[in-house]
Amino acid sequence: MILNQARNRPGRRRAQLENENVTLETLSSFHVVHPRSMGWYRAVKEKLSSKRDVKPLPATPGSQPLTASSPPPAAAPHAATRGAVSSSDASRDEIEMKDNTVIIVFGASGDLAKKKTFPALFGLFRQGFLPPDVKIVGYARTKMERDDFCARAVSYIKNAQNDAEITASIGKFKDLLSYVTGSYDDGAGFDALDVHLKDIEAKYTSKDRNRLFYFALPPNVFVTVAKNIKEHCYAEPGVNRIIVEKPFGKDLDSARELLSSLKQYWSEEETYRIDHYLGKEMVKNILVLRFANVTVGGIWDKSHISNVQITFKEPFGTEGRGGYFDSFGIIRDVLQNHLLQVLSILTMERPVSFSAEDIRDEKVKVLRSIPPITREDTLLGQYVGADGKPGYLEDETVPRGSVCPTFAATTLWINNPRWEGVPFILKAGKALNEAKVEVRIQFKDVTQGIFDDITRNELVIRIQPSEAIYLKMNAKTPGLQTRAMATEMDLTYNRRFADAKIPEAYEALILDALQGDHSNFVRHDELDVAWKIFTPILHWIDGTSGTRPSPVGYAYGSRGPAELNAFVERYGYQRTNSSYEWPVTKLGA
Repeated sequence: MILNQARNRPGRRRAQLENENVTLETLSSFHVVHPRSMGWYRAVKEKLSSKRDVKPLPATPGSQPLTASSPPPAAAPHAATRGAVSSSDASRDEIEMKDNTVIIVFGASGDLAKKKTFPALFGLFRQGFLPPDVKIVGYARTKMERDDFCARAVSYIKNAQNDAEITASIGKFKDLLSYVTGSYDDGAGFDALDVHLKDIEAKYTSKDRNRLFYFALPPNVFVTVAKNIKEHCYAEPGVNRIIVEKPFGKDLDSARELLSSLKQYWSEEETYRIDHYLGKEMVKNILVLRFANVTVGGIWDKSHISNVQITFKEPFGTEGRGGYFDSFGIIRDVLQNHLLQVLSILTMERPVSFSAEDIRDEKVKVLRSIPPITREDTLLGQYVGADGKPGYLEDETVPRGSVCPTFAATTLWINNPRWEGVPFILKAGKALNEAKVEVRIQFKDVTQGIFDDITRNELVIRIQPSEAIYLKMNAKTPGLQTRAMATEMDLTYNRRFADAKIPEAYEALILDALQGDHSNFVRHDELDVAWKIFTPILHWIDGTSGTRPSPVGYAYGSRGPAELNAFVERYGYQRTNSSYEWPVTKLGA
């Protein structure tokens, strides 16, 4: 029997089969053709298998034996189920990589793998979220012995107190690791990798083999590696997936070329484009904050919101990486991906469900409503030396006389009924006064008449560090006077959830990829629309569409260019009274 032979009709055949008496024996004769049917097929098979040789469960005193055919006893709602997200997990067709899984990390000798990928894999391993028989294989051009590779892979795992349990877990984690040396453009190296993988998989009891390929690589080798994996290391039968790191091109044309090239070898369902901001706890919390709270949903529009700022601040400069940074700049590095992803989640309409495609459909819809950024809505800066800290042009790796911005503020507009007329200001910069990523939503003024010069409400989502959500509001000053003052309703995570461990973004995203969940990964059309918004302003900055702009200078360690205050005020932002300070306000100040 052929299941879902017509690729464009996966649901029709399934509905027909659900009305038939399908047994485990007849199900085993099905040949699954359409990948969307695989999850349903496995679910039905497990369900039928569980019905075979069912034994009565032990009876409690005064009760009848409970069998699989007995109706389940009524149960009181459990606290753990309250507030559960109604997602499509139970019915989605994605296949979870459970048994027989190997994770292959390309670029295993590089900084990204050492600082992010391997620590994330260790975090998942220690918490029991990796498949039980998983193996992790590193692949890179650097020649290393296995012991040297293991030492490098665990070098950024945090264990400052030399905790015995963590030390033991690191030892067990090393047992999962192996390493293969090879070139990225030579098929022979990938043949050697495939032989190594087959040696690991030879111990499996089933024929299915699952391979997750992680690209901790520069973008210039993405296509070459993707091609060689498909031609030399693609597991059949089994599930194959690739995780691709940013940047996904430098402008619209290069992104389309990259997307087209990868699609020659890997389908959209097999491809996971990672933007690690989508794995951050506070970014993932935005959907729940918006759609699980009537109080928030009712004020989330142009009638109540004056302006929105999404801010990224780093307290250090390029520090020897100026050559790489100068070829991309702050807009490509931060605004076009990280901050735009945050904006899309902030502004999208309510999805039909929490399934990957429903969420990403809504993100694409709102991004399509954003016109390209104009020069008039842009402020560019470049840090200069101050207080003994070197300026950008003093970095020996930076091209002489570079006008590459290290700070950018851009204003985006959304042309739809909910957001028309509300400015969304994206700001990012290096060598600033602090490390911070936050969303600041400023509401409109209250009706005048009974208050003079009262502070506007603001909802602030602190993404990092010290994750928090707080609502700046006005309340009566304690005491005998009747005077309004600015204060806040404060949800600071390390106080409210003192015992909770907030996962690292890469942990969450690698787990999503293992589970086949695309929700927090960038879809191809989403990427295309994002580049349409930023490409005109990038071509202006690069000098390919007119004279290159000269960024204004700002001191290392400052809040940014002096022109920044006037820039945000132009779009309606009003600064809070200077007597207010989060998280503590001193009444005597």
